[in-house]
Amino acid sequence: MQIFGDCNNNVRGEALMECIYVKEAKYIRDHVVFLTFNDGKAGKADLKDIVYKYDIAIPLRDPVKFSNFHLDSWPTLAWDCGFDIAPETLYEKCEQNASPDR
Repeated sequence: MQIFGDCNNNVRGEALMECIYVKEAKYIRDHVVFLTFNDGKAGKADLKDIVYKYDIAIPLRDPVKFSNFHLDSWPTLAWDCGFDIAPETLYEKCEQNASPDR
């Protein structure tokens, strides 16, 4: 069971775990990014389903606009249109042992 805190030691679950955040993000193609997290986990995440789920993310359906993300103050992926994705969601979608070049 993964336990995530909110960086203020508020915890869902039975044990405290370090707050998960994105240390680095690299655009790969389409809606795929390579992510590195503060606990060392790294891998690809295909975010197409998330982008197509929310109306605020409609501009990001264009891969060129999607590729213009930045790390916000959390830090997690964010875009100028106001859309961001929780680091816990990115962590769960991340496929480990994937190369950032494929």
